[in-house]
Amino acid sequence: MLVPARRIRWRFSPVRLLALAHGQPASSSIPACPSVTGSKTAVPAASLPLTPQLLEQLRSWLAEDLGRGDLSAAAVAGVSAQAHWLAKAPGVFCGGVLVEPLFRLLDPAVQLRLLVADGEPVGAGQRLLELHGTAAALVAAERTALNLAMRLSGIATATAALVAQLEGTGVRLADTRKTTPGLRVLEKYAVRCGGGLNHRLGLDDAAMLKENHLAWSGGVGPAIAAVRAAAPWPARVIVEAETAIEAEAAVRAGADGVLLDEFSPAELTALVPQLRQLAATCGRSVVLEASGVQPELLSAYAASGIDLISSSAPMTRAPWLDLSMRFEPAWA
Repeated sequence: MLVPARRIRWRFSPVRLLALAHGQPASSSIPACPSVTGSKTAVPAASLPLTPQLLEQLRSWLAEDLGRGDLSAAAVAGVSAQAHWLAKAPGVFCGGVLVEPLFRLLDPAVQLRLLVADGEPVGAGQRLLELHGTAAALVAAERTALNLAMRLSGIATATAALVAQLEGTGVRLADTRKTTPGLRVLEKYAVRCGGGLNHRLGLDDAAMLKENHLAWSGGVGPAIAAVRAAAPWPARVIVEAETAIEAEAAVRAGADGVLLDEFSPAELTALVPQLRQLAATCGRSVVLEASGVQPELLSAYAASGIDLISSSAPMTRAPWLDLSMRFEPAWA
């Protein structure tokens, strides 16, 4: 008989872009995803907060599929069943933490045994988890659960592939806010399970001043000053710079981070040391980040001396990882 899955109280860890960039460790009390295939770099702590909002989303996604009720449920009424999940392609698994709460919305007594933790590599044909519960609940929640896990596993797999290109460079891969509406928390969790670093979860995590901010506020200095005056003191300010002049102005004005957008590797190789020297002269440090980077050029950008590389590719280009649920004839 399966042992019910351990119930975990997940604690949300806010985005810590600047701290992690300087190597500060994540809290040891947060459950961590294991290392991904081919990587010797420790994966940052990754947890998924099972908040009331997320649980309500799970209910909503189930209701979307169930409608007025599963018409096929009558065929399996009163039947107890078991099933397991299989990976149909190699990749990095993600989404297992959602399975128990999702199925328990339809069958509070469902039992789950996770055989693979989120963030672990899997091979084609590998068994991922086992379920036992009412057949009606297993059938009804199957599609919603698999859809979520396949999407998240695809992101984790794509992230791990990019992170592997940065192995040994000391440069971290960060995501962006280009996420699917309603899935941001889950998709960013998948990035962490693939070994990536979350950038801002939302506009309230840090102030990023972009082209329009700078144009409408009168420049880098006035924009940073206005944010500093209005935001809580721990808030970080990041400036997106499209030219070397903007980047230098951001450092002089005290930006905590400068996002260098669409510079070439050669341009960054020349500019990064200048910005670090300027920051040192001003008596401060600054996090330097490259964006607008094509995935195939990650290694070249990493060699420029940058701290971070941000990319939307794991979310915008990742195919789903093919998973399936197989039903077994009897409960053993």
